[in-house]
Amino acid sequence: MSTTSSSLQISLLLSLFIFTSLVTLSAGNFYQDFDITWGDNRAKILDGGQLLTLSLDEASGSGFQSKNEYLFGRIDMQIKLVAGNSAGTVTAYYLSSQGPTHDEIDFEFLGNLSGDPYIVHTNVFSQGKGNREQQFHLWFDPTKAFHTYSIVWNTQRIMFLVDNIPIRVFNNLESIGVPFPKSQPMRIYSSLWNADDWATRGGLVKTDWTKAPFTASYRNFKASTVSTSTNSLQASELQDQALGATGRNRIRWVQKKYMVYNYCTDFKRFPEGLPSECKRSRFL
Repeated sequence: MSTTSSSLQISLLLSLFIFTSLVTLSAGNFYQDFDITWGDNRAKILDGGQLLTLSLDEASGSGFQSKNEYLFGRIDMQIKLVAGNSAGTVTAYYLSSQGPTHDEIDFEFLGNLSGDPYIVHTNVFSQGKGNREQQFHLWFDPTKAFHTYSIVWNTQRIMFLVDNIPIRVFNNLESIGVPFPKSQPMRIYSSLWNADDWATRGGLVKTDWTKAPFTASYRNFKASTVSTSTNSLQASELQDQALGATGRNRIRWVQKKYMVYNYCTDFKRFPEGLPSECKRSRFL
């Protein structure tokens, strides 16, 4: 074996060790990391803290939030969405601070009629202002198995990933006057609730309560943050994480084939001109 080949193998093994150590360090337990906040017995922690379920019926939905706040890092959650006719329901999974000038990073999964694709609704709020929606269909059935939904947040950008495939990037463009979430720690929230006034086909399809209770399931929560990293290299990687060439190819594939709404192309909504960030590259 050549010296170059040996050095490459050692480098790859070292990178794998560092990544594995970081993930293992931050693997979560729902009893330790989250509080059920509403819904009475409709939210349950099971399997010794390894599984959490939310349910929705005609009387109420349910929700939970993290005990900790986070300022930058990577948040991963595996979710299995409501199966069958989930029209009218919304499963929300997001980061948020509090107050009228709150920051927020959203995944919302909009229910569907059986056989129709789910819509993944994303949004970014900074200083209380949102209106930055992008929506996607998924390339798989999110109700058949667990899939990983991730938010990477650092001082330069926010990335939304599904099974480690990037679907959206929101860059820090404070240099042109676009506010960016960077100073307010956020908690993780999730809820399952009825939104049949808008969720499915703009509210045309209502919730079929004969299919209740509706249930979403969660497992394998991980939070990789600068504060949980064990050395300066890990901290630097979290703060500087960006899309490489493979990531840029994947996000172009997702946005070409599966994007169903982009506020940056909605000229009717912004007749006086698109928001400033829409004029810059999405994949910086």
